[in-house]
Amino acid sequence: MIEPVKIIEENDAEISIEWSDGRVSRFTAPRLRRACPCAGCVNEWTGEKMLDESSIPDDIKFNSISIVGRYALNFHFSDGHDTGIFSFNYLWELT
Repeated sequence: MIEPVKIIEENDAEISIEWSDGRVSRFTAPRLRRACPCAGCVNEWTGEKMLDESSIPDDIKFNSISIVGRYALNFHFSDGHDTGIFSFNYLWELT
């Protein structure tokens, strides 16, 4: 299983993750907000994306980032959204 070995908050709108396979991923807050996997953004039953990506401003930031157990990150975005649980597997797939 590929896991993060280092998670760095580069600034208030970008993080980088170094993975156990040597890959390094960089994510911006707008990209992650638009990719939110929560039930409010993606229909739980159909998998259909409910979020209108154009409604997310390019200048959105992270208010905070939390680790969820040993398997995910939770981002608290400057637009008030904070319900998405981004599993490490999901983040790796976004790379």
